[in-house]
Amino acid sequence: MAEPLRIALAGLGTVGTGVIALLETNRAMIERRAGRAIEIVAVNARDRSRDRGVDLSPYAWVDDMQAMAERSDVDVVLELVGGSDGPALTLARAALDAGKGFVTANKAMIAHHGLALAEQAALRNAPLKFEAAVAGGIPVVKGLREGAAANRIERIYGILNGTCNYILSEMEQTGADFGDMLRAAQEKGFAEADPTFDVEGVDAAHKLAILAAIGFGARVDFDAVATTGIGEVQASDITQANVLGYVIRLVGIASLDESDDEARLLQRVRPCLVPRGHPLAAVTGPTNAVVAEGNFSGRLLFQGAGAGAGPTASAVVADLIDIARGDSGAPFSVPVEELEPFAPADPGNRVGRDYIRFTVTDRPGVLAEITAAMRDAEVSIESLIQRGRDDEGGEVLVAMVTHEGPERCVTKALELLEGSPSLTAPPLVMPILGA
Repeated sequence: MAEPLRIALAGLGTVGTGVIALLETNRAMIERRAGRAIEIVAVNARDRSRDRGVDLSPYAWVDDMQAMAERSDVDVVLELVGGSDGPALTLARAALDAGKGFVTANKAMIAHHGLALAEQAALRNAPLKFEAAVAGGIPVVKGLREGAAANRIERIYGILNGTCNYILSEMEQTGADFGDMLRAAQEKGFAEADPTFDVEGVDAAHKLAILAAIGFGARVDFDAVATTGIGEVQASDITQANVLGYVIRLVGIASLDESDDEARLLQRVRPCLVPRGHPLAAVTGPTNAVVAEGNFSGRLLFQGAGAGAGPTASAVVADLIDIARGDSGAPFSVPVEELEPFAPADPGNRVGRDYIRFTVTDRPGVLAEITAAMRDAEVSIESLIQRGRDDEGGEVLVAMVTHEGPERCVTKALELLEGSPSLTAPPLVMPILGA
């Protein structure tokens, strides 16, 4: 049997210790599938004395994380530290520059620097793997890059953040408001003490940028991802959506706009209304799901645990097995020099239906003002619901669903209403996910 694949592991949090436990528990099976043993030879973490529940005595402790890239007894550096920049990025560059394989679960780093790292990996002929960076244990990176390789991908979309999905699905079940469910998510460990990256959609945007690059053979462009979080979704929106036959989910969507001579890439993360019969409607709790639509495969659904020690460690070790087999491949499905520099698409070109919620003063003429703006912007209203007022002269909610039409018309209508004294808060617009 070939010589073992020797690993330096940076980061001994829940995922790092999960990798050690997985390699030990499934050692014999992994060796058979990889064609050789996979052995950790060196580890690094900030606190050497902390009890992590695994035996670290077989491994060399490296105080300077960057020194891992220089060790002659290391074939692959595994980074589980996190952060888009700083030590994690420095380690990635050093490892690839030394011609060593590099495996990471760091979605932020890949979203921001994946293109440069892929260029460096190609220059040094070093494998770069990041299955665990998107959707935890779900093999969606491999599924898109390999399983769907024969297809022209037409659209990629999905639920990419478990925290947001837990909050929205629990709001649906309990009738509670966003703030209450956020606190519950924090208490259960589904949300960080600072949940900003999750609830504002940044985490999902990192993952979408990576998926779009793989699915469309595009240069990674995180800055082009238009992002709206779930903080403005109210319990009343959940109720109205339910009445209309929908659930609300935070969905990342990437698609090519080929309406003009030049193909452009649309990437967005925002709350959407999802029809109850759609596969994403059944995804509840801290679960991730990704849908890819191929021109020959049709709809492909990848679903499972999007985080956690076990699922993420599973994805990490799968990457190590690939490297042990000699499978390096192009990180983003095609050689880095062939990745397309798609310009961002104009969201106004999107044709679809929308849910729009207005918070307005309770006085005569408000509905007429709103419907006049819709008329002038050429927005056709399919249905309109006014929630009953709680007290005389207070605020009321007006929700409408539009007929199918260009998004630029909805944008124009909201511009016409901007500054109106009838509106007490900015309107909330949520697209209705097409079947």
